[in-house]
Amino acid sequence: MTPFIDPFWLPVIFAGLMGLSILLYVILDGYDLGVGILTAFEPTEDRDLMVASIGPFWDANETWLVLGIGLLLVAFPMAHGMILTQLYLPVTFMLLGLIARGVAFEFRAKAEPDWKPLWDRVFFGGSLLSALTQGYILGAYILSFDQSFAAVLFCLLAALGLTAGYVFVGACWLIYKTEGKLQRQAVAWARKSLWITAAGMAIVSVATPLLSDRIFDRWFGLPAIIALLPIPMFSAIIVIGLAIFLARPVRDDDALSWVPLAAAGTLFALGFIGIAYSFYPYVVPDKLTIWEAASSPEALSIILIGALFVLPVILGYSILSHWIFRGKARPLSYY
Repeated sequence: MTPFIDPFWLPVIFAGLMGLSILLYVILDGYDLGVGILTAFEPTEDRDLMVASIGPFWDANETWLVLGIGLLLVAFPMAHGMILTQLYLPVTFMLLGLIARGVAFEFRAKAEPDWKPLWDRVFFGGSLLSALTQGYILGAYILSFDQSFAAVLFCLLAALGLTAGYVFVGACWLIYKTEGKLQRQAVAWARKSLWITAAGMAIVSVATPLLSDRIFDRWFGLPAIIALLPIPMFSAIIVIGLAIFLARPVRDDDALSWVPLAAAGTLFALGFIGIAYSFYPYVVPDKLTIWEAASSPEALSIILIGALFVLPVILGYSILSHWIFRGKARPLSYY
């Protein structure tokens, strides 16, 4: 079979699709995980509403992770094997956390009152474990799976930074989806987690070029430094703008409750663009390019047909679900 697209561009297209899937997962399931973590800091009477705010969306949001890993497997099988071999334990713990969260989500809604606090703790623990392991995986990927003490320390810092980012976007989600006392509490959570999130992004942004001469040259050589300057500038503007916005009282008409969530998504997107630019064209940092790791052009041509069908369906379903369940959250019930 003759590829209908230039073989040079096929791996680039799949890298873009995989990156888009991971970015959407981080933003969408990020607010799910953040809300799950925040349930531990709110009285029981408000936890049901917090969980209800993510009820129609959380399982669909996880689909983006499945799609991203699936594309890595079929389009870059060599990289898939290398990455999962290095990250076997953190990926295992991540999956355990996601499973625990999913089970607890269903059981807490149907359990007897005496058992509900247990499933609340499992829901919190599964959300926290998933967030921490994803941050650790990000740190390990940035450092090309270095196992030194300093590298492990950096991975732990990345784990805390990404978890804070999930808490922040989860708080922004609650600002958008709730009202009254819980919304005001969400604003307080967002204020506190914003600066931890910004610090985590700054640490990763500084460490990444310092750990690789190639990445340093890509960022600070001319004319690249001029073209890339808007990324840190816009990120700083968004952080400062969010701090100012969150310091103001919540408006009675709730007209701008969507602003923190949109700004948080934009901030995550800018950070992702920076990481993607740093490592392109490598799918395994400094070890394996997307062309070296890619499947054959014939296989990629066939897979692309399926991907171009599946991705719009998932995207359309996500948009439709958020449209149908727009507005403020209401108590979740299975009865």
